[in-house]
Amino acid sequence: MAQALLRWHDAHQFCGRSGQPTKKNMAGSKRVCPSSKIIYYPQMAPVVIILVSDGTRCLLARQSSFPKGMYSALAGFCDIGECLEETVRREVAEEVGLEVEKLEYSASQHWPFPNSSLMVGYHATVKPEQTEIHVNLRELEAAAWFSHDEVAAALRRTNAYTQQQKQNETFPFWVPPKQAIAHQLIKEWVEKPTSSTLTA
Repeated sequence: MAQALLRWHDAHQFCGRSGQPTKKNMAGSKRVCPSSKIIYYPQMAPVVIILVSDGTRCLLARQSSFPKGMYSALAGFCDIGECLEETVRREVAEEVGLEVEKLEYSASQHWPFPNSSLMVGYHATVKPEQTEIHVNLRELEAAAWFSHDEVAAALRRTNAYTQQQKQNETFPFWVPPKQAIAHQLIKEWVEKPTSSTLTA
């Protein structure tokens, strides 16, 4: 919370209407423009993060900015006018060319880096006969299907090895650490790999 508030205050020192300096209140929970009287409150950008499965495998992807060897769930910002479910379907289609059949909400997490985001986690399934991946190379470096055993092993590596070992060129793939909601989604999938109970 502190990190997010400090970044927000630093980026909102002037009023968007009057151009005059804004002033924060004693608690630091808002900024006020003395000229226009507009009150500015901290905002968060909604982001969906999606673990895609075909029932027996899960799809993990990586961006070029990720640490070496790390794969994670898909993620993307909500567009104006979209509901979260629409964003899930659009992001999966845009990033890997798959059509979501069913989805299930998991949990949410505030993420302050680089700016405040509200990460909303989902499990999504695609039809087993429609699993051919078409990676959008403008957004992703790679994406692939991984078996239950492969992902379970990656979770164990993530928990047991140091950051230096994970960045080794020969180290097998690993997943985000425990404090990330992506880790929670992956752990949930490993502990309950079937998709039979998901609802549309």
